Amino acid sequence: MPARGKLITFEGLDGSGKSTQLDKLARSLRAHGLSVTVTREPGGTTTGERIREVLLHSATAGLSPLTEMALMFASRAQHIHEVILPALAEGRIVLCDRYTDSTEAYQGGGRKLGTKPVLQLHEILCGNLQPDLTILLDNEVAFSVERARRRNRKHKGGRSERDENRFEQENRAFFGRVRHAYLAIAAREPNRVHVVNARGTPAETHAVIMELVRKKLKI
Repeated sequence: MPARGKLITFEGLDGSGKSTQLDKLARSLRAHGLSVTVTREPGGTTTGERIREVLLHSATAGLSPLTEMALMFASRAQHIHEVILPALAEGRIVLCDRYTDSTEAYQGGGRKLGTKPVLQLHEILCGNLQPDLTILLDNEVAFSVERARRRNRKHKGGRSERDENRFEQENRAFFGRVRHAYLAIAAREPNRVHVVNARGTPAETHAVIMELVRKKLKI
């Protein structure tokens, strides 16, 4: 029976470079001969991707913060059951773009629902499954939001690209609360959450992340 795998999550504001860094890490780990599963939230399963469309489409107006949080956890519960736990049981390294910290930051902080309901739902619906390592990519709010909006404007030109603009339409105060919540999580759980300055080049950021992963997971 293989040893249990490792769950590494990437967190941060939209436009912080999460997807780029996750892909770079996946390539590096595979080059070391490791089995890697790359996934994302909301999404990661057929059901989760349908939920993602509802949550992120700019036409989905009027979702209450509680509905938003419930949908995030509905996607996550299926994701854990269908993808994450089976991969960990096979001894794979799971790299996940967003996890429960995103819900605590965006719905708990940004939507002002607070930390308590998020952690309670995580315990009930997710069996309190915690990442082995969380990489929080931190950048200035204005830079990250503008980068995310620019990316989504570019994607609008491609017919196959989905509209995932709903959160980017929020104001700067919303994203300020999200960033503050992220940094509070990192302060609360310093052994799990490592804040990485994402203001450097992608190569510089990747080097910092690789060093963290080597040390933390003894790879």
